[in-house]
Amino acid sequence: MYRKLSVCSALVSAALMALLLSSGCATRSSPSPSAATDGNMEPVEPLASGERVAATVPTSRHDRFWMPPHFTSEEDKVHYYASRLADRGFVDVYGGEEHPRVWYIAAEQLGQIGSPAVPVLYALIDTRDEYELMLVLYALQLATQDARLMAETGGEYVQLTTSLESAANSVNRDIALRWWEEHGWRWQ
Repeated sequence: MYRKLSVCSALVSAALMALLLSSGCATRSSPSPSAATDGNMEPVEPLASGERVAATVPTSRHDRFWMPPHFTSEEDKVHYYASRLADRGFVDVYGGEEHPRVWYIAAEQLGQIGSPAVPVLYALIDTRDEYELMLVLYALQLATQDARLMAETGGEYVQLTTSLESAANSVNRDIALRWWEEHGWRWQ
C-alpha cells in the first residue's frame, strides 16, 4: 500500500511540475526588437544630454551589490566589474522621474577602485562593442583620477572631451591612448 501511494504521489508531483512549467512558459512573451530598443531589448529614452535611460526597471538592489563568493581581493573586484562593462542591464537609475540619470554600476565601481583598475581597462580598449568602449573610457576617466595616481602623474588623468556618448568614442579613445603612452609604464 505504501509503495502504491509513493508512486502515485510521485506521478502527481511530476504532473503538477509539468503543468506549472508549461503555464509559466506559455505566459511569457519575448519582446520583439524595434528601433527604440538600443540593442538591449528594452525601450530607452534619450535625455537632453544625450545620455539614455532605460524605461524599464533597472537591475535589482541585490544584483547591484552582489559580488561572487570568495572575491575578496581588489583584483577580483576589478575583473568582476570589468566583465560587467558590456552588460547593458547592469545599471541603476537615480534622480526621479523628472530628471532620471543612469548609474553605470561597473564603470563607477572601477572608477572608485582607481589605479588597480587602469591596466585591466586598457586591456579592453580595443573592444568592438561601442557601449562597452564608452564605459571603458568613462571608467578610465574616473580611475585615473585616483589621488595616489594623480600625485604620480602630476595631476594628469584621462580627461575625455565628452563622457558617456558613444559618438565621442574615437576621440576619447585617442585621448586615453595618449595618456597610456605617457603613464602606462607604471604597470609594465
